[in-house]
Amino acid sequence: MFLYFEEYALVSKLIASRLSVEPVQVSVHRFPDGESLVRLPAQVDEEVMLCRSLFMPNDKLIEIMLAARQARQLGAKKLILVAPYLCYMRQDKAFHPGEAVSQKIVGEFLSGLFDCVVTVDAHLHRVSSLGQVMPAIQAVNLSAAGPISDYLTSIAGTPLLLGPDEESLQWVKSIGERCGLDYAVCQKVRLGDREVQVELPRLSGSYDRVVIIDDILSTGRTIAVAAALLKKTGIGRIDCLVTHPIFAPGAYELLKESGVEEIISTDTIPHETNKISVTPVIADFFLQKDF
Repeated sequence: MFLYFEEYALVSKLIASRLSVEPVQVSVHRFPDGESLVRLPAQVDEEVMLCRSLFMPNDKLIEIMLAARQARQLGAKKLILVAPYLCYMRQDKAFHPGEAVSQKIVGEFLSGLFDCVVTVDAHLHRVSSLGQVMPAIQAVNLSAAGPISDYLTSIAGTPLLLGPDEESLQWVKSIGERCGLDYAVCQKVRLGDREVQVELPRLSGSYDRVVIIDDILSTGRTIAVAAALLKKTGIGRIDCLVTHPIFAPGAYELLKESGVEEIISTDTIPHETNKISVTPVIADFFLQKDF
């Protein structure tokens, strides 16, 4: 059985269609005090797939928990969470005494609910695999490099791919090598949640177009600083391509003001910039595996 939540209906239905299964919406009612009432079908199959992208996650995590527990009560033997964007992966260590390491805590929380978690380009920096975050279950971290590379090879010219910081190297390298484009990364010093310093790499070639690539776009500050520096070098066109378009308030406008001409994203999170779909990556994984 394939269950989905309303705010991610479009992509969920596309995945279900590729899997040749009928999608069923989970009903959610929110009471005035903020509590949620979650309603599943009266009967479920022994295997239940729950699809929900976990952007703006706090209410969603509670509702996911209620849905998973209810599915077990109704007889589900195997629960699979499909979360194209997986929340709370960035806080992977305590940077100051007393800080909660949310990656570990949320990983354990989801491990206690599901037998399998499937996501796309989870933000893993100090751990090498999603299995280290969720060691008790099957944890699958798929890559959007394929559809992103296909998109880049379809556009005119041969742009330079640029990562805004060292953490972005894993994504920029994977995409660049896949589609045969040059790539480089900036160096970043974060001074706070909304203040960063960025140093451009030395470019060995001459490029009239740069595509800045990252996994997550939240405040957009780092990408905006990099774009502004690129403008000063005389680069003719600067675009931005991200897997997860979170877009904090003002981020879109900030990027445009910094000189970014086009912003492209995948549909792990619904946004007007969605031009690349990860549904084939997710569906193909399940079609090729014995679940």
